[in-house]
Amino acid sequence: MAAAPLRVLACGDVEGRLEALFGRVRAIQGKSGRFDMLLCVGNFFGPTPEAEWAEYRTGAKKAPIPTYVLGANDQETVSYFPDVSGCELAENITYLGRRGLYSSTSGLQIAYLSGTESQHEPAPAYSFSAKDVTELKTSLVSTPNFRGVDILLTSPWPRDVGTFANSAGEIDTKKCGSKLVSDLAANLKPRYHFAAMEKAYYERLPYRNHTVLQETPQHVSRFIALADVGNTTKKKYLYAFSIVPMSLMDPAELVKQPQDVTESPYRKLQEAQKTKAPLRAEEEQACQFFFDLNKHQGKKRSSDGKERGNSQPKQVKKPSQPMGPCWFCLASPEVEKHLVVSIGTHCYLALAKGGLLPDHVLILPIGHYQSVVDLSSEVVEEVTKYKSALKEFFRSKGKRYVLFERNYRSQHLQLQVIPIPLDHCTSEDIKESFIAQAQEQQIELLEIPEHSDITQVAQPGMPYFYVELDSGEKLFHRIRGRFPLHFGREVLASEALLALPQRADWRQCAAERAEEAAQARAFRRDFQPFDFALRA
Repeated sequence: MAAAPLRVLACGDVEGRLEALFGRVRAIQGKSGRFDMLLCVGNFFGPTPEAEWAEYRTGAKKAPIPTYVLGANDQETVSYFPDVSGCELAENITYLGRRGLYSSTSGLQIAYLSGTESQHEPAPAYSFSAKDVTELKTSLVSTPNFRGVDILLTSPWPRDVGTFANSAGEIDTKKCGSKLVSDLAANLKPRYHFAAMEKAYYERLPYRNHTVLQETPQHVSRFIALADVGNTTKKKYLYAFSIVPMSLMDPAELVKQPQDVTESPYRKLQEAQKTKAPLRAEEEQACQFFFDLNKHQGKKRSSDGKERGNSQPKQVKKPSQPMGPCWFCLASPEVEKHLVVSIGTHCYLALAKGGLLPDHVLILPIGHYQSVVDLSSEVVEEVTKYKSALKEFFRSKGKRYVLFERNYRSQHLQLQVIPIPLDHCTSEDIKESFIAQAQEQQIELLEIPEHSDITQVAQPGMPYFYVELDSGEKLFHRIRGRFPLHFGREVLASEALLALPQRADWRQCAAERAEEAAQARAFRRDFQPFDFALRA
């Protein structure tokens, strides 16, 4: 028999307006039935007259349901909280404490952190420091079989919570809030995280707590910021929800992913932490892993031994014959040879027709191959050489490249290589732009490990879209239905990157043949010192 859910109310800054808050709680309970508890984040006390609180402190009035509050956020309200480890402030009103974990009799686990972020040690009584967060985080994460907490309560927002998400309105989530709270949320993986203090209501789209294809699926997290009680603009300050404690849930039900789930906003923070973590003795630094997209979740298999692949040599793949005229087979009369800038043994380079930029170039196999997955080993080797040469070439000009392939409604492999100025944006900016725009169009663009190969996640004949940065980072989408043909160009042409939206469609970028030939000659001349094909 399934456990009965708990009915919980969460509230933003009360600022001493107890009558307004509890009056609203009574009205909600009169209409919707009794709730089990009320959780208050932000400023519980404020500039309102002391007389209102005195009625509750002396017992003349009583909170309608068990109410749990966080501590002071400024020096003026410290005196209301006599015991830093938590205490009863009035009948049915409990101060949780400076930091810790509250476990209800029903098994609900609520992690809490009182105060605002401080850069100093020891932190003032109304603040928390990096040490406070580390101690709270370590005490919980180190417990056996830790999967996360049901609820996290903080007063400040977590910094960058709006990354990959719906807009937070007038709140700039890149500047607002606390980085320490972000770190705490990333590690504690709360199913619900409540915060306040910005006088705004914001319910973020749910986000993942695992890396797709690399980690076992986990529950999602929901961040909700609440406004101040009785605000004149009618912003939401009370949030009602039902929750079954994680410990009582069916594991399969717990990890179900809603349709609107996004990447974690703290992914960059988590990746930085992973790079600092030392390898365990039993781990091999050069170990390669394989991921199976056909499975419900990524299955990791090491690169040696019975479970780790086949040691028999692969059969040499030969190029297939095109079904009709091909614009990209080098031997075809259809090829616009004035755009060709380098020819190797198995591959060649050509400027893109209607390129996004004058040095937008394509890596193409000389024979007819539909996708990277179909290439023979010797062609793959030469593709890799061209990538290295182009990276060196573009870096000499103060640029980094982005490579993408769309194996959908195309018959000959085209690796599109577009340079972006190094001082214009970082690799992380490029990756975030692709992921954010993919989410806007409901495209599941997944990050795959840098040490893995696309042939490990895609099978011959499978439609897909693939992005690779010259830093080695890779994104992959398995196409199952329709797919926007210009998606790669649209992302790179967007205001966030090259700011050339008018050039997103190659057909709008046509140039005269003489101009194309001149651009090809210029590219060929500049690329010559880096062209390994000339030294073969």
